[in-house]
Amino acid sequence: MILVTGATGNVGRELSTVLAADGVPVRAVVRDPARARLAPGVEVVAGDLEFPESLASALRGSHAVFLLGGWSDMPGLLRQIAGAGVEHVVLLTSRCVIDGRPDNPVTRMWLDAEAAVRGSGVPGTFLHPSGYQSNALRWLAQLQAGDVVRAPWPEVPIAAIDPADIAAVAAAVLLEPGHQGAAHELSGPEPLTPGDQVAILARVLGRSLRYEPLSDQQARAELAATTPAAYVDAFFRFYSDGEFDDSRVVDTVELIAGRPPRRFAQWAEAHAAAFTQ
Repeated sequence: MILVTGATGNVGRELSTVLAADGVPVRAVVRDPARARLAPGVEVVAGDLEFPESLASALRGSHAVFLLGGWSDMPGLLRQIAGAGVEHVVLLTSRCVIDGRPDNPVTRMWLDAEAAVRGSGVPGTFLHPSGYQSNALRWLAQLQAGDVVRAPWPEVPIAAIDPADIAAVAAAVLLEPGHQGAAHELSGPEPLTPGDQVAILARVLGRSLRYEPLSDQQARAELAATTPAAYVDAFFRFYSDGEFDDSRVVDTVELIAGRPPRRFAQWAEAHAAAFTQ
């Protein structure tokens, strides 16, 4: 049995679908099973990663776990996982940890999650993806209101990855031998700026969209409304100060999943309906 956490999220949903389609016994942890809409064949159980003890029943009989990092008690989660006899943890963090500065709060969060796995005694594999193509969904409200997308960091390209490609790699890592102890950097096939992404969305959606950069001051004000101040500062260190280069393209998806990563245009075409609701 493989336990998938974050099963209603961008990566977890894709992963549980892939595993179930391959006939792999898969159990999905969600906060509210009554509201979860997952693929046929996926066993859905209740659990909340903010409360490690809530995973006790979900872990029973699980030999591997796909785990999201960043929870408030990662050591507690790993104690529960280790105590259940799990043999392999695949942890999803970020590639900002690669040569990243540990005094950056976002980088520190992911490093602490990885340290919890290493300290647990459970063999682990770390996935280090670039930013997600699905982050374009943050523009949904703007696109529903008009044809202008306002976003910061106009000169910062990101080799964003389709969450389905992360899931394909995760499935291979969970099912194939030889990945325990490894760390895999993942990226999409092309570095794109926000303006590039908006131009692609315009073509896919058949709309006259326009990208309008936000100044750092404007972006700080908007982020402050929804994001803790320490993380706002961390993002500005990443992208305004140039501390994190997320534009690098690597071939890991093709090497492990056996197919090239999908371009942003392919992701946009597959999710076009989300922008028209």
